Formats: sequence, C-alpha cells, structure tokens
Amino acid sequence: MSEKRLNVQPSGKERKFKPEELIVSKTDLKGRITYANDLFLRLSDFTEKEVLGQPHSMIRHPDMPRCIFKLLWDEISAGNEIFAYVLNMGKKGDHYWVYAHVTPTFDANHQVIGYHSNRRVADPKILREKILPLYAELRKIEEGTNNRKDGMNAASSALAQKLADAGVAYDKFIQSL
Repeated sequence: MSEKRLNVQPSGKERKFKPEELIVSKTDLKGRITYANDLFLRLSDFTEKEVLGQPHSMIRHPDMPRCIFKLLWDEISAGNEIFAYVLNMGKKGDHYWVYAHVTPTFDANHQVIGYHSNRRVADPKILREKILPLYAELRKIEEGTNNRKDGMNAASSALAQKLADAGVAYDKFIQSL
C-alpha cells in the first residue's frame, strides 16, 4: 500500500470537519500508526486496516514543509509537546488543514513509548495570513537546493533565524497566532 500512496497526487479538493470534532491518532516510537479514530479514517478515506502499522507520514501532503516535521520530531523525541499547523492529504488526494497538538506517550517509568496527536479545525484566517505565506517561504528554501536533506536543514535554519529575530520561541509563536 505504501507504494501506491506515493503515486497519489493532490486533487485540489479540501475536506472539512466540524470545529467540535477532534481527529485522534497514536503511533509507536517510529511513527507507525497504532490507533486512528473514526474522524481520521473518514477524512483520509483509509480504513483502519489500511492505516494500522503504517507510517503516519502516509497522510503527508507534498506541499507541507519538511522542516516543520523535522521540528515536530525533534520536539516530541525530546519528550516535549508541540503545536503545529499541518496540511494532510487523504487516500484520494483530497487535503485538510489541522491545528495539531502532538505529545509523547509515557509509561509508568516516564519512558517515551509512543506519540499521541489531537487535531482540530485550523483557523482559516490564521492559515491565510500567517501559515500559508510562511510555509510557502519555507518550501521555496527547501526546493532551492540540490539535496532534499540540505533543503530541509536550510529551511529549518531560516525558520530558527526568523523566530530569533522576532525574539520568540516556536511554541510561543504558534500560540500567539
């Protein structure tokens, strides 16, 4: 199934969900899905059988800056929570924006054993005025190198510099939107 997923192109069609609805998923330490609620399945058009054990990146939209996922993984791997605006893509290429809250899941000994994500409807005004321009800038940097990893690192550095220039940490920036 993963190979088929790589061939899916964005359809340009946006999927919507209600502000009171919550997308929930859980993964293991490597980001493989261990749980997906009904809303996750409905928006992505995947069945539970299709998603369980698959990498959460199966719903990554190609327009999403890779540096944002690097930041996300750096934070949760360090045992921290993170909030982020994320563009996801379903099985048929339809997309949906979310405001994600991703946290590590700890065992009784405070060891990270997986990750938990709750996603809400993203505010269209924040997307339009703040996130879309920022993500376009980051994607342009990522695409401006010969190597994907170098592009991701360059965009990560640019984001860090932008935040430093504003005198704000990423989490405070996101919460201020």
